[in-house]
Amino acid sequence: MATREENLTAYDKAVALCGRFERKGKTMPYTSANGHMFSLLNKKGELGIRFSREVQRKYIQEWETGLFYSYNSEMRGYVRVPQQIINSPQELARFLDEGYDFVQTLPAK
Repeated sequence: MATREENLTAYDKAVALCGRFERKGKTMPYTSANGHMFSLLNKKGELGIRFSREVQRKYIQEWETGLFYSYNSEMRGYVRVPQQIINSPQELARFLDEGYDFVQTLPAK
């Protein structure tokens, strides 16, 4: 398991590959668009990305992972990203872009 700092570095590298949004937040790094957060790195160094319900089910099964929690609360719509994907900036960037595309379909806040 990587440290939170290692995962933050990997997260930043992946976000840098995505030209449509940037990473925000000092203590709780996240991305957002259209008034909706779509990725978050929690205190444990786990990364969650927000997807539609259908896509959530698909990735939970494919990635053999689960829902994402922050501050001991389930983050609805978020899937915990496995370490092997966090370790691959190109692959992680693809899923971040997918989360971005999903929140663009939601009504703006």
